[in-house]
Amino acid sequence: MGLGAGLLAQLPLIGKAIPVDTPWYTIDTAKKKELADVALNAARSKGATYTDVRIGRYLNQFIITREEKVENVINTESYGIGIRVLANGCWGFASTDQMDKDSIARTAALAVSIAKENSRLITTPVELAPQKGYGEVSWKAPIEKNAFDVPLKEKADLLLSVSDAALKGGANYVGSFLFLVNEQKYFASSDGSYIDQDVHRIWPTFTVTKIDAATGKFVTRDALSAPRGMGYEYLMPRESDKIRGVTTLYRDRYDMLEDARQAATQATEKLKAKSVEPGKYDLILDPSHLWLTIHESVGHPTELDRVLGYEANFAGTSFLTLDKWESKKFQFGSPLVNIVADKTQPGSLGAVGYDDEGVATQKWDLIKNGVLVNYQAIRDQAHIIGLKQSQGCCYSQSWSDVQFQRMPNVSLQPGTAKLTPAEMIKNVEKGIFIVGNGSFSIDQQRYNFQFGGQLYYEIKNGEIVGMLNDVAYQSNTQEFWNSCKAIADQRDYRLGGSYFDGKGQPEQVSAVSHGSATARFNGVNVINTARKI
Repeated sequence: MGLGAGLLAQLPLIGKAIPVDTPWYTIDTAKKKELADVALNAARSKGATYTDVRIGRYLNQFIITREEKVENVINTESYGIGIRVLANGCWGFASTDQMDKDSIARTAALAVSIAKENSRLITTPVELAPQKGYGEVSWKAPIEKNAFDVPLKEKADLLLSVSDAALKGGANYVGSFLFLVNEQKYFASSDGSYIDQDVHRIWPTFTVTKIDAATGKFVTRDALSAPRGMGYEYLMPRESDKIRGVTTLYRDRYDMLEDARQAATQATEKLKAKSVEPGKYDLILDPSHLWLTIHESVGHPTELDRVLGYEANFAGTSFLTLDKWESKKFQFGSPLVNIVADKTQPGSLGAVGYDDEGVATQKWDLIKNGVLVNYQAIRDQAHIIGLKQSQGCCYSQSWSDVQFQRMPNVSLQPGTAKLTPAEMIKNVEKGIFIVGNGSFSIDQQRYNFQFGGQLYYEIKNGEIVGMLNDVAYQSNTQEFWNSCKAIADQRDYRLGGSYFDGKGQPEQVSAVSHGSATARFNGVNVINTARKI
């Protein structure tokens, strides 16, 4: 199917297609406040004790190329209002894309009716953490260059030049992709908040394929880019951002052309690389790989709704049950492991000023010196773990979906002692250095797992001696994080992330980043994925 068709098959194409040359613009804030007040007043008049209103305009742009051709350009727009209420101690929600005052008032009344009907089934009323209203405030992503304002030809030409660079480097096929998001979000509540936010995200990526004509064997190497909460400046790399090692990566910018050239060379090397011998290895994990392990084995199991069993149908619950947190001594990882939740981190996918319950975002510890110390909680969960306020991690993928607890950025903190990845490798006798994320599997309690990557380098007696193939490592979450024996310092800290983290039924997706520096894990079980068990 190729990169374009494969990605489009999994993308949430929210909204209707619009002409590709539609100019970027925002909707007047005063108009949004006027419409929000209609909903707030209508809900209160029907008996709501609390109401929040989300007016959203969501813009997506997809540009897809294959070798020397532009395969597709798609712009979508979605605009509407979602109204959530509490009545008789129970939630109700309704939404509409009919943005006239009468339709909005009817939708608010419908949300109250749904809440009252739902209340017949509840045994315990919803308990909301208190939240002071902020009045009229705004937050804008601190972008330098709005990617929607960049001419379409310039963006398509960049992707075509990426293909050209990879093909000249020996690749047989190249698919390149650029996905832009702008969420224009307006939140109002009966607590007295009127919050206007402008969120931007960008994801450049590609897949390079190399074929051995003699055997028909082929390998791929995906881009080592990280989707980011940035503007087009993300694709304007600075020399100061370069991190040189086995492959050249960047901290806060991305050189797509250089990555494509390296991908072609490395794909050729992968065709010739030897297959790994199974066994115990010390793993050196690059942030371009480790972010996904953090996401699956730390981010998801610390979601409080999973811990409580409220979220169970989609990818399971969590082994991090409340008794482990209450003990204040559950050794999740080694003392080096400090993991924070943070929705304020500039340039990250999850960065906003306020969440979708109108709570100012924040940063807090999840794992401190290896010990589980907290979870991720929103307004109707906070009291369960003794919090006086929400942690500000509620999100909905659109105005038409109800908001619920979603993962903030969850990141492993860098080491405090000066240490580079090269210095870390010098102390490894038998190990594997893994770059980029690949396939993975994890059980329904986020405990037993298996992860692969993009590139694997064998380490012997402190030196990289060549590339490997068919590598995956297996462990369980607690064993793995307790095997963490070294973390590079702040100079190596980088963000990875997921544009489409799925959760809930009906499923919603959210964008979330995970940061780390390169880290070492000792004695991890490595399998050969090409051998039959």
